[in-house]
Amino acid sequence: MSAEPGAGPEMEPPMTATPPVVPNIVPNIMDPGLIADPAGGYGQLRERAPVVRGTAPDGSPAWFVTRQADVRTVLSDPRFVNSARSVPGVEADSVRDKMIEQVGIPADIAHYFADSILDSDGEDHSRLRKLVSRAFTVRRVGALRPRVEEITAGLLDRMAGSAEPVDLVAGYAYPLPITVICELVGVAEEDRPAWHRWSTAMMRMQPGAIAPAAREMVDHVHEQIARRHAEPADDLLSALVQVQEEDGDRLSADELVTMVITLVIAGHETTAHLIGNATLALLTHPDQLALLRADPSRWPGAVHELMRWCGPVSIARMRYAAEDVELGGVTIRRGEIVQPVLVSANRDPREYPDADRLDVMRRPAGRGEGHVGFGHGFHYCLGAALARQEGEVALRALVERYPRLALASDELEWVQVPGMRRLARLPVRLR
Repeated sequence: MSAEPGAGPEMEPPMTATPPVVPNIVPNIMDPGLIADPAGGYGQLRERAPVVRGTAPDGSPAWFVTRQADVRTVLSDPRFVNSARSVPGVEADSVRDKMIEQVGIPADIAHYFADSILDSDGEDHSRLRKLVSRAFTVRRVGALRPRVEEITAGLLDRMAGSAEPVDLVAGYAYPLPITVICELVGVAEEDRPAWHRWSTAMMRMQPGAIAPAAREMVDHVHEQIARRHAEPADDLLSALVQVQEEDGDRLSADELVTMVITLVIAGHETTAHLIGNATLALLTHPDQLALLRADPSRWPGAVHELMRWCGPVSIARMRYAAEDVELGGVTIRRGEIVQPVLVSANRDPREYPDADRLDVMRRPAGRGEGHVGFGHGFHYCLGAALARQEGEVALRALVERYPRLALASDELEWVQVPGMRRLARLPVRLR
């Protein structure tokens, strides 16, 4: 599933009409100002202190961790866990349970959304991750590249010849990753529009739409699992069904449903908005786009820089302190909520020279990616290699096919969801 693109390498992004955010004394993740300008607002928090006391989505007190070194610690230190139930003496994840209730997911199916691989820790997380990690190795992702290129070419062909502006999010950025992940998992083509509708309702927290979307999604996955039991296919879903049949101790029936939902939604939502955000960044930074046109070998590194600068996830999933931890000059007590702020970590001037500048020539000083756009540590994004490949293929093919691609409007609408940075639409002219 971030920072906002701007008009030039030395300027802050002009695409939002909102003035610079002045963080509240107690920052709230639901603050409209922080949602509208996460890079600016959380950047000010970062310069105020490395760890700031604030408010979680449900109103509970939370620690906002804003600097990259500390964010990496939270994401990789086993003293910080993803589920409150992993904290000694705690039997329920009341904050997440309350949030799921607040958005309207029915109680009888809430466990499918509260107990995913993203919310697991320790041996449970390792067990679940091993079941699907083989599908996302660099080697297997590399083997998918010809198909990714084929899908990309087809989408560009479909848009070709349009004299009117097209919405690049709906017509290109979404269809590519949802097609790829659905083919990988085993979702039939005729079912993909429904998945798009369901995931949109879930990710945008649309009132009145979440409950039916969640129920339809769960029912659909149950139907697909039953079908794979009767008629296995050459896809990831069939492989997971086989594991569940042969060894229910490794993957329960409920975990199988949850895994499919998580893979399909996580496998396309963030990649779609990486492509949308990155396209906007390049169109509003023509000097950076020119560097990539002049030397296409720079694309892989550029995707990392774009993920750093305008990735779609501003804040990682909340963590809990499993014990008292000293971090950033404060004591975080056992059981307290921690919010790792990726957007401020990725703009931390302690880590990056001229951190607010988009620079497709930027390379990490040491080993690794040099950013936390895909997370870090135990829960590092399982599909990061696939997302990078899709981003690289999609962006390069788009600007090569349409050398005079241009924005069709300066009025851009951002989806107002806390912790996310994503365009509702991106109108462009194909020239």
